[in-house]
Amino acid sequence: MASFIRHLFLQTGGELMKTRAEIYGNEAATLLRTVTMYPGLSQQQLLCFHPGKSETAKALLSHLERQGRIFQSDNGGYFPAGYSPKADQALIKAVWVLLDFIQQADYHAPAEFPVKLVFFADGELYEVAYVAHGQEALVCHALRGNKGGSRRIIVVDSPTQIAKIDCPDISGFCTVSQDGQTQYFKKAGGT
Repeated sequence: MASFIRHLFLQTGGELMKTRAEIYGNEAATLLRTVTMYPGLSQQQLLCFHPGKSETAKALLSHLERQGRIFQSDNGGYFPAGYSPKADQALIKAVWVLLDFIQQADYHAPAEFPVKLVFFADGELYEVAYVAHGQEALVCHALRGNKGGSRRIIVVDSPTQIAKIDCPDISGFCTVSQDGQTQYFKKAGGT
């Protein structure tokens, strides 16, 4: 037995083999962190945070549910234990935008009104803001000061809102459908 263990030790380059808990522990913690930061995300969205590891992520979601650390609401969104199953639909739309950049994103986190989330990608800071119908002037006023030099992606309910939005550092606009299809727009004139 000792020679077998020595053989395994040498085959792994002198490193001890990791247990299943050590291998999946970090992935489970990352998944739990994502559910906590963005409550109400669908399984499809959560799996996008783990490209190429969808089966592992599904198994970890089930495991976290069995442990009572998360739960799935009637509408399919995942929430941390003890959290009210009321999802912020604007945040969920903003996450769809983030997922379009997830391969390049180094960091992401939720933010405060009017920005729903921020992320770093390719050395740039991006803010994703949501503008509901009728809230164009309010959000533009709130976005006037951009001291951080971030690039902004504005999520709108309808492309007709774009003409009413005038604030600095907008990289683009988008709409997000219920199933996560994101359509991007630029304002005429290059804004």
